[in-house]
Amino acid sequence: MDILHLVDRLEELFNESRPIWFTNNVIVDEDRMLDIIDQMRVAIPDQVKKAEKLLAERDKMLAQAQEEANRTIQLAREKGEGLLERDSIVEAAQVKAAQIIDQAHAEAEVTRIEADNYVLETLTRMEIEMERALNQVRNGIRALHHTQQQAQEAEVPFNAEEDAR
Repeated sequence: MDILHLVDRLEELFNESRPIWFTNNVIVDEDRMLDIIDQMRVAIPDQVKKAEKLLAERDKMLAQAQEEANRTIQLAREKGEGLLERDSIVEAAQVKAAQIIDQAHAEAEVTRIEADNYVLETLTRMEIEMERALNQVRNGIRALHHTQQQAQEAEVPFNAEEDAR
């Protein structure tokens, strides 16, 4: 399940909760909240798996680019060796082979940079989403703790009056 959907459900749960008068606190359905948190625990590893898949795709693209560069280099070498027999053509072939090699390296580098940028951008977006979700969960937990503390404090004087009777 998408982590953002779960964050939306958690926010919806808080919006549907009953407010406690004269406070910023609400009463939250604990079972529903814990269910959503459990689903988030399941969804976050899925997001991490997606990031790992992106990294594997990037590595695959880099390997393909390197393989293509190696093939181009090998072809350039083979052509260069075939042209060694002709003196006037040898120099031109060496220049062309160097250009092909430089171009292959440049293309491989561009592909690597683009892949790295894509993965970095995706992971950064994912990190922001996960931090947002984590902050919302932490705020919900703090609000619940605060509500519980207020409820406990409200019960103490009441019990003290009963004991006095």
